[in-house]
Amino acid sequence: MKKISLTSLLILSACQGVQASSAADPATERGAKLYQQYCISCHGANLAGGQAPSMADDNWEYGSSDADILKVINEGIDDVGMPAFADSFTEADKQDMIAYIRGGAELKTTAPIDDVSSVESQVQIQDWATDLNEPWGIEFIGQDRALVTEKSGKLWQVSSNARNEIIGIPASVDKRQGGLMDVAIDPDYARNGWVYLSFTHADEEKSENLMTKIVRGKIEAQNSALLWTQEQTLFQAKPEHYLNTGFHFGSRITFDNKGHLYFGIGDRGKKEMAQDLSRPNGKIHRIMRDGSIPKDNPFVDNSDAYATIFSYGNRNPQGTIVHPETQIVWETEHGPKGGDELNAIKSGVNYGWPKISYGRNYSGTVLTPHTALPGMAQPVSQWTPSIAVCGLDVYTGDLFPEWKGRLLAGSLANQTVRLIDVDNESYLGEAILIKDKGRVRDVTTGWDGAIYVALPNKIVRLSPAP
Repeated sequence: MKKISLTSLLILSACQGVQASSAADPATERGAKLYQQYCISCHGANLAGGQAPSMADDNWEYGSSDADILKVINEGIDDVGMPAFADSFTEADKQDMIAYIRGGAELKTTAPIDDVSSVESQVQIQDWATDLNEPWGIEFIGQDRALVTEKSGKLWQVSSNARNEIIGIPASVDKRQGGLMDVAIDPDYARNGWVYLSFTHADEEKSENLMTKIVRGKIEAQNSALLWTQEQTLFQAKPEHYLNTGFHFGSRITFDNKGHLYFGIGDRGKKEMAQDLSRPNGKIHRIMRDGSIPKDNPFVDNSDAYATIFSYGNRNPQGTIVHPETQIVWETEHGPKGGDELNAIKSGVNYGWPKISYGRNYSGTVLTPHTALPGMAQPVSQWTPSIAVCGLDVYTGDLFPEWKGRLLAGSLANQTVRLIDVDNESYLGEAILIKDKGRVRDVTTGWDGAIYVALPNKIVRLSPAP
């Protein structure tokens, strides 16, 4: 974040340079007046800098979210001599100040992806598991052995020559885009055996109302059966926040190396709720692996917000993965008609939906005139027209050593797997790995370094072409 010094309380005499007329709305105008009174002597006219750095560029040094700016305003920065202003401003004053600071930054936009090459000739495609019914998630648990969810509500242990159903998993609701969704195993699975599921859950009293739920359990062999046991609920929304819609449930599960679990919930077709911190939908959430709340979650001290929220303004997250080398949380999400996004997810950041979007309404009418607004993050890359992104992984195998560290992104409507080259948070380019083999629901690196892809009724294995 920019070094917000706000150091002087003396400064009405230095205010003549501020362009209050640049305020775009009442909040920004009020923030401009506060800036004139408290900030101009250090940060200069028009946020251009002086004794303290400019606040009119993109050079943020203390975090880029509204929550980060608010923290600096409240607590100050001792190292640069900035006092705390927690008691000097009302909460409304602080939000107005943020609005004005945001308005000073140059708005950047992200061009759509085009001119995508193909590397399909470098792979051979073979069936690995067949006769499946809409496989949604794949997670390998050993040599030639994976857990596979079916949208209809079944969890299987699958190998290339066998399939066994896991008995006793929680009931899910197979309705439109909902059902049994992702499966993931604990980073310490070999030691603790925890398996994680995301699924569409019905409210106990109003079964037509649905919401994404996250649980974990263990799989135990008893006689000749595999049983789901020791179930624990890790995330469940408040009953009043369940919704009677069949859209945009999310939800992929991923882990970082600090004990955190990330998952997404789509806006559930109620786009305005993606901006409402008191609602769980339209968000990326972060919890500990046992379901407890990280103390440094960005909205943990906001009594009106879900303490699990990590980012917001996310339309429908369909891929989420933590890069094992950089620990960046990568996310792919559906846009409407255009504007599918690849995002690097950060704490407390607003990703803009539905205030900003590169897409249009499905009817073709204008959804929003804005592709960028102050305080809202741009995607790292975006696909217009939409490809209907789904499933996301990082290639970590040895069969394709030149691809190690690249993202693997599936798509539904476009029926492709994209191999995406990234450098930290920068997008470098992408290539089509396979195309027109069916809607791709999930993609992952297998135990053997091959790439496994979930298609409508089977899972295929990609290995180097002979």
